[in-house]
Amino acid sequence: MGKNCAIILAAGKGKRMGADKNKLFLHIVDKPVLYYTIKTFSENNNIDEIVIVTSIDDMEYCQKEIIDKFSFKKVRKVIVGGLERQDSVLQGLLALTECEIVLIHDGARPFVSQKIINEGIENAKQFKACACGVIPKDTIKIIDENKFSAGTPDRSGLFCVQTPQCFDYELILECHKRIKKDNIIVTDDTMAVERYGHKVYLFEGSYNNIKITTPEDLIVGENILMAMRNQLSTNDNNF
Repeated sequence: MGKNCAIILAAGKGKRMGADKNKLFLHIVDKPVLYYTIKTFSENNNIDEIVIVTSIDDMEYCQKEIIDKFSFKKVRKVIVGGLERQDSVLQGLLALTECEIVLIHDGARPFVSQKIINEGIENAKQFKACACGVIPKDTIKIIDENKFSAGTPDRSGLFCVQTPQCFDYELILECHKRIKKDNIIVTDDTMAVERYGHKVYLFEGSYNNIKITTPEDLIVGENILMAMRNQLSTNDNNF
C-alpha cells in the first residue's frame, strides 16, 4: 500500500501583505505562519511524508529556521517551485515516491484541523478527488460589465473551496501533466481533474481554515490561535 503524502505550497510572496519577506515567515503570536501549517500535518498519524515547495530565495531560510529549528522529521524534501502555482504543484508531485494519496495544501492556511486532514484522506480513497470548503456566509452577487447587480445565486448552492485538496496520486499527476502539455491555466487543483472529466467530492471544511493574505488576516489568525490554545486540554505551549 502506498503512502499518504502532503505537498505544502510555500512559494508565494504575498504582495497584498505589504511585507518585505515571504508572508509565511511572518509571525502569528510567537511563531511563523508556516510553522503552524507544517506542525498540524506532521502530528497527523495518517500522514507519512511532507514535501515543501518554496522559492529558491527562501529555501535556506525555510530549511534552517523552520524545518530544522522545530525538528519536523516528516518533511522529506524542500524543493523549488515554478512560475505559477500549478507548476509548483507539479514539481511537488514529481518529488514524491510510492505515494497513494496526496494532499495539496496552501502553506498560508495554518489552522487546518486534524479532522479535515483525516476526512480528506478517506474521501480521496473513496472518490479519487475531493476538496474541503464552506458555504459562504455572505450573500453573493453576480456583477455585470457596468458594475450593476446581474443576479443573486442561491447561497446554499455555493461553496467556498479551501485546501487541502486531496487526490489519488496517479490521477492528479496525470492531470497536471496534461494541463501542462495542453497549456491550460487552472487556479486550483480540482480544476485540473475536472478539466478531464473527473468529479470532485466536496466535504465540510472550517471557517477557521482561513488563508493568510492581508495584514488583517494576521489579526484574525491571532484570535483563532488563542481560541485554539484555550480549548486544548493539555499544556502544549508549542501551538
